Formats: sequence, structure tokens, C-alpha cells
Amino acid sequence: MGMNIQAGDGEDHPVMSAINTTPLVDVMLVLLIIFLITVPVITKTVNLDLPKATNIATQTKPENITVAIDRQGKVYWKDSLVPDNQVLAELIRSAATTVPQPEVHVRGDRAGRYEHVGRVILALQKGGIQKIGFISEPDRGSARN
Repeated sequence: MGMNIQAGDGEDHPVMSAINTTPLVDVMLVLLIIFLITVPVITKTVNLDLPKATNIATQTKPENITVAIDRQGKVYWKDSLVPDNQVLAELIRSAATTVPQPEVHVRGDRAGRYEHVGRVILALQKGGIQKIGFISEPDRGSARN
């Protein structure tokens, strides 16, 4: 800390009119270091084992079933249009009783409403399908439409 002390010889020295900022900088650096050390300790999150994302090519097996939902909400079971929910439920029940149970791959149109995809997933779960997967296109770094 800077001080101006008079010498004992009785001479008057001029008063120091400049502000000494060195102590201010020292204090601010100490506060910055304390802040940088304590912030990671303060921010606590729930400890979770998050799933790892992998980009594995889909292996299409003959027993896999593809369910597609277009943007209007129409459902297609293996490329054929399903007329109503009751027919879809019957198809799901017959697939669920097959041994071994096939995987069901859900393909949803990007412009479609999630509500339509959600209803199909719920129907698949209620029908007893154990393995449900989602088919998407890989991001190739192109601009979105």
C-alpha cells in the first residue's frame, strides 16, 4: 500500500496526487483466482451415466419390420398403408408373438408432427414389441432446408 510519510528532517515534501493501483490489481487477481477455483466446486450436477452416441450402420435383417409415418400422419407397415389404428394393433400383436421377436424400425418424416410418431410408439409398446429403433439420416454437414 502506498503512503506518503514525512521525513523527520522537517522538510515539506509534496503530497502524492497519483493513485497507486498496484494494491487494487493485486486484490483483483486474488479474487479472480479464488473465483476460478471455487466455481467448479459450486456447480454440482446429478451424477449420471449418460449413454454414448455411436454411429452404427443399420443392419437390415429380413425379420426386421419398418414402420414409416409421413408428414400427414399416415402409417405404413412394410411399405403398405395401414388404414386405421385397429389394423395397426393387429399387425403389432402378430409381430409381437413371433419368435424371435423382430425389431421394429420407426421412420418419421422430418416435417411431420411428433404426435403421430408418439402414437405409433405407444401402440408398439402396448402391443408388446420389445425392440424399437429409430431410423434417421446422418448429418453430412449440409445446411438444413
